[in-house]
Amino acid sequence: MHGLLAAILLAVFPVSGIDTRVGTAASDSPTASIFGSGGEVHGNTIPCVTEPHGHTFWTPQTRQTERKGVSPYYYEDEQFMGFRASHWLSGGATQDYGSFALLPADVPQPLDHRKEVATPSYYALGGWEMTGRSHSAIFRFSDCEYFRITVLSDEGEGSFTVSSREVTGSNPVHRIYQGKGLPAGFSGHFTIQADDDFDVVESVPGDYVLLRFRIRGTHLVKAASSFRSIEAARANLEAEIPGWDFDAVRDTLERIWEERLSLIGTEGGDPGIQTHFYGSLWRASLLPRTVSDVGEEPDYDDFSLWDTYRALHPLLTILEPQRVGEMVQALLRKYDRGGWLPIFPCWGSYTSAMIGDHAISMIVDAWQKGIRNFDVRKAWRAMRHNAFDSPGETSPDYIDGRGRRALVSYLKYGYVPLEDEVPYAYHSREQVSRTLEYAYDDWCLSRMALRRGHLKDWLALKRRAGNWRNVFDPETHYPQGRYADGTFLREDNYLQKTSFITEGTPSHYAWYVPHDVKGLIREMGGEKTFVARLDSLFSEHRYWHGNEPCHQVAWLYDYTGQPWKTQDAVREILRTEYRNTPGGLSGNDDAGAMSAWYIFASLGFYPVCPGSGEYALGAPAFSEAVLQLENGRTLRIVAENLSEQNCHVRSIRLNGRLVWDAAHRRGRPFLSHESLLRGGTLTYEMCL
Repeated sequence: MHGLLAAILLAVFPVSGIDTRVGTAASDSPTASIFGSGGEVHGNTIPCVTEPHGHTFWTPQTRQTERKGVSPYYYEDEQFMGFRASHWLSGGATQDYGSFALLPADVPQPLDHRKEVATPSYYALGGWEMTGRSHSAIFRFSDCEYFRITVLSDEGEGSFTVSSREVTGSNPVHRIYQGKGLPAGFSGHFTIQADDDFDVVESVPGDYVLLRFRIRGTHLVKAASSFRSIEAARANLEAEIPGWDFDAVRDTLERIWEERLSLIGTEGGDPGIQTHFYGSLWRASLLPRTVSDVGEEPDYDDFSLWDTYRALHPLLTILEPQRVGEMVQALLRKYDRGGWLPIFPCWGSYTSAMIGDHAISMIVDAWQKGIRNFDVRKAWRAMRHNAFDSPGETSPDYIDGRGRRALVSYLKYGYVPLEDEVPYAYHSREQVSRTLEYAYDDWCLSRMALRRGHLKDWLALKRRAGNWRNVFDPETHYPQGRYADGTFLREDNYLQKTSFITEGTPSHYAWYVPHDVKGLIREMGGEKTFVARLDSLFSEHRYWHGNEPCHQVAWLYDYTGQPWKTQDAVREILRTEYRNTPGGLSGNDDAGAMSAWYIFASLGFYPVCPGSGEYALGAPAFSEAVLQLENGRTLRIVAENLSEQNCHVRSIRLNGRLVWDAAHRRGRPFLSHESLLRGGTLTYEMCL
């Protein structure tokens, strides 16, 4: 029954109304190319069918490789190269792994978008159709004579065996980032089963096999995968798709996604926003992925934590807190196996692909919000270990990707100096960004230390939470590279991409102090200067929505007593940075991070500082929204008098109690997670 009440109160958005090709082309946002380039201006999503947090993303492919940064599907490509059982990190720029593909022809075919249908539960290209479940899929191929099966091992290590009406095989997984090229220690195993007899036409061991049905016509093919064994793949298929009824499987997956979409009902507002809202909810429901088999204890991987701690994981704490606890427990299993909490865990490996230590943010945010279905004591030990200990920066563990990068420098100086080039990291250097993000992670952990009575650790972490000040130049009051002797780099680089900043410029990271915005305001010289600088970021087109470091920026006006500027900025971002087109995302969706921002912004609130348990308030894009919470309560969000003209907030009340009065400056434009979970009605009174 979960989500059903929202479905009753407001009409359910149809699953067929979501075009899963949004984000598969180069961005058509006017700001995408200002700071982004190459793969950064693609959404890097794929038009897959799977369940929420599915094990395998069943997707059409236009590229046949698992190489880093190459998505399985690009809208601009002209050739259809088959259907892939993919483990691509949707919206990212990493790698696929353990994958295989089926092509219902002997050679690639033209990709004709006029013949394409792409929804969360069904994909078709003319008479070639696909639907599925989490671990398995079923295909219906009309007028089919040949079909080609390819093991997508770029290393040439794939294997397959052909038997009566079945092909089984394995594709060993290899690492990128730390441990690049090394075996990851497991494989993607698969079974492919056909409804009729076939013969082998051509076979290249470890690469592909071309098969020919003895009778040309409409054929059904089923497939399933597992990271454990071929036998487990067969068991997954038997559990999820035991029969051969294509339409029944499609109907089941349709109902699964209807249930997911009905978690949030909406009414009123621009139809385009509603369409993009539910497309965003679909994209924000894909990762982290299930890596366990059917019937096993839930386990998860592919946590793109540098991106997803900001909005995706906070969104999941609202929509499915039970699963969030399971995800935390999955991270703790990695700690059990490897001795360290991972930084950016993907394909079963430590990667240290990005900066920060944001498993801490994700875990503390869940704990702060009352989620307890994980081992809290072990979580504290794991996080403290990451924050205070280093494996040694030339040790095998460190080289393998375990432990915070540059922690020794950070603890010695209170910042990461420019002399430390941070080796053994895919993102080397980036010293200022690391300092800022470590200070935030330390603040998150300090809150847990205090509440659990670890006072010595609390004092140390609280002091370290102020380390962000150590990379703000006292002359310019902007972030700047700093040497070990305490002097600052003397360069006019505020608007330039530079080696000490991660994927952006100092003008983007100047706003990254989510845990101490009031302190940042003072550092910049007070509210007047802070607001003027914030205004110029937007008026001079330096805001970059296509990457995550800017995502909290528009909400910072709330801290200055000028929340109407947050409302204006957020509304403009919704209008210009998201479209219902293949190029409709202004940058990588990054495992749902970009889409989660859209969901929060459309509902009228946003988690500026995960771990605080607080949301900054904006303005809803819908006249009404209903969230069906997992605790059985309902949160109704109402925007009274909302129109294109009435787009500012006069007052906000929760269950009749005043939260914020704009006219009289009473209250605060913020809402606690605890208040949200109590349910009731959050009323925005809108005005000109």
